[in-house]
Amino acid sequence: MKKSLFSVVAAALLMICLTVSVSAAAPQRFKPRELRMGVTSSDTSTWTISARKFAELVAQRTGGAVKVSVFPNSQLASGNQIKELEMLQNGAIDFTVTSTIFYTGLEQKFTVVSMPFLFSSYAQVDKFRNGPLGEEILSLAKPKGITGLALGENGFRQVTNSKREIRTPEDIRGLKIRIPGIKMYISAWKALGANPLSMNFGEVFGALQQKVVDGQENPLDIIASSKLYEVQKYMTLWNYSYDALIYGVNTANFQSWEPELRDIVVKSIREAAAFQVKLNRDRDVSNLKIIKDNGVAVYTPTKADLAKFKAAVAPVYNEYRPILGADLLQKFQNLSK
Repeated sequence: MKKSLFSVVAAALLMICLTVSVSAAAPQRFKPRELRMGVTSSDTSTWTISARKFAELVAQRTGGAVKVSVFPNSQLASGNQIKELEMLQNGAIDFTVTSTIFYTGLEQKFTVVSMPFLFSSYAQVDKFRNGPLGEEILSLAKPKGITGLALGENGFRQVTNSKREIRTPEDIRGLKIRIPGIKMYISAWKALGANPLSMNFGEVFGALQQKVVDGQENPLDIIASSKLYEVQKYMTLWNYSYDALIYGVNTANFQSWEPELRDIVVKSIREAAAFQVKLNRDRDVSNLKIIKDNGVAVYTPTKADLAKFKAAVAPVYNEYRPILGADLLQKFQNLSK
């Protein structure tokens, strides 16, 4: 009996020694890291949902060694989207999910994606996102210290306001419309006869509620997830501008990681971006219903109405052709042919 017990104990000790020996010989595949990802929009938006999916994929594929913490509403930059992008540039944040609109402050050529009435369908958009033009746009961030890893989408931007239904450019005249900080939108909205005002998105709900501005423009997911329908009465579903997202990483930080981790990050972020695009489009229907169910009157312009809006913003193309480069602009315009 004693001999049998001794044998069991000896075997157990041997197993422990072997386990320790193997562990010492095979170090952990990845250095433990805590990375930070800033997201411009709210915690219920498709942007944030996809960011959390990315974090889950990275954790799974690194055995929990690499943790990505997600901060919606530009929390790390006190709600300032421009500052958040600057933090990505200097490496204070590892990743961001934000619109190409905010990248225009780094490089004006990003503006081409959002030119007014450039795209008329998601089929045209996908030619851009999934083709060489998508890679060309992502590459514009490289000289700025940012590596663009994938394109998502905020979607087509719609206009809401608390004053009146917008059916023609005449209905826009005199309205105070909040816009993001992009010069092209200032030109476009002035051409439409509005008084455009730029402010951080975190201030928009309060500004609408207090009537500091009459309206704003954003895709359906942002309007619904931010509950802007509580302070707006009318919406025109006109798809006037497309808004893409860039899943970006600080280049210096990215290059300092193990090659295998870099591969995992690229694979995971592209999966998350594809997931975000599908979710965003699936949500279009439900978001529109939420907006209508909350009492917002929704108008869809006719082709004749759209022709008037397009004619009104035609000067914007003349202004931006030399800024964007005639070749780049033409490549995008060819997508609609």
